[in-house]
Amino acid sequence: MISSRPARCPPPSVGGMTPQLAVIGLVVDDMAKSLAFYRRLGLDIPSSADAEPHVAAPLPGGLQLMWDTVATVRSFDPSWTPPTGSSRSGLAFLCSSPSDVDRVYAALTSAGHHGHLPPWDAFWGQRYAVVHDPDGNGVDLFCPLGE
Repeated sequence: MISSRPARCPPPSVGGMTPQLAVIGLVVDDMAKSLAFYRRLGLDIPSSADAEPHVAAPLPGGLQLMWDTVATVRSFDPSWTPPTGSSRSGLAFLCSSPSDVDRVYAALTSAGHHGHLPPWDAFWGQRYAVVHDPDGNGVDLFCPLGE
């Protein structure tokens, strides 16, 4: 259940400590294509990272977004296979205005990325759209209406 009240810190749960979410990881077929997509969304990733098998970028709030090539993941998990069908996770990018949702969606689809859901005014009070990154991950673009 989602609540507007501040969350309480859970009691220590593993060995006397509470694990904290620190990294969101993506497995990619083509590092350069994936990084180019996320640069268009404003992430500061040097172009020198395009040829690397593992890349990390800091996000606001202390999280990191990390990319690993399929070969990198299979180097430590040889049985890894990519998911099939729709993904069960996704990333969401807050835009600065409802019209920016449309602008960013248009820029990404004009650059050849697959638009899954074109911008619309969602019943939950957001301008909302979904575009796929080069590996088929759904990336939401949103902004509360009236901003």
